[in-house]
Amino acid sequence: MSLCIIVPCYNEAKRFPLARFEQFKSSHENVHLILVDDGSKDNTLDLITTLATKYSEQISVIALPKNKGKATAVQEGMWMAYENKSITKFAYLDADLSTSLEECFSLSNLINSNSHFVFGSRVLKEDNTIERKWYRYIIGRVIANLIAQMLGIRVYDTQCGCKIISRDWVKVGFDGPFSSRWLFDVELFYRFINAFGKEQMVSSSEEIPLKQWIDTDDSRVKFSYFIKLWSDLWLIRQRYKK
Repeated sequence: MSLCIIVPCYNEAKRFPLARFEQFKSSHENVHLILVDDGSKDNTLDLITTLATKYSEQISVIALPKNKGKATAVQEGMWMAYENKSITKFAYLDADLSTSLEECFSLSNLINSNSHFVFGSRVLKEDNTIERKWYRYIIGRVIANLIAQMLGIRVYDTQCGCKIISRDWVKVGFDGPFSSRWLFDVELFYRFINAFGKEQMVSSSEEIPLKQWIDTDDSRVKFSYFIKLWSDLWLIRQRYKK
């Protein structure tokens, strides 16, 4: 197995797309999944444990004793995956599969000796399907433009929950705690820029418009977080600026 996909899970029992996970595993036996329960208060852990038992060779489960946020959940999964020397590509997706497992797998094929960081982008085109609530789209574009200015690179969408990283880069990206529970994607960009330089980071990365991305009604990012988001961005900027 050369690809491992990390899926952070928090109170997902009512919306977890079990059938889609089973369908993917039935046709992609060579992809490993690590499902990380982030201290869920419902029966999410039971659900994903049952799934992992059915596909014991292909799915692992990490159970965090309390909720620590998406950043820590993904990081715990990455550390487990990194211990497996056969894994050369590391990805993460949201549990609601707004981006499908199949598309993540397809994008992972772009990782090679020249491309170390591939990430999906919710760019609306004539030949794709991007469904986002209008207010999330407006807020997202404001935030995305600010982040691009902070990073000093041309990037459309840093916050899409589909990213694939090579083994050479994953340790750099996930070495050490993150400043934000939700905006750790921005910190990944900063860590790659600081480690490899802006020019190499850009030339070794690919932003790929997704074929499909479907917004869900039950987002794990509460609307109230958008108030705290600005302080998180400021903290990140202060931490990584040179």
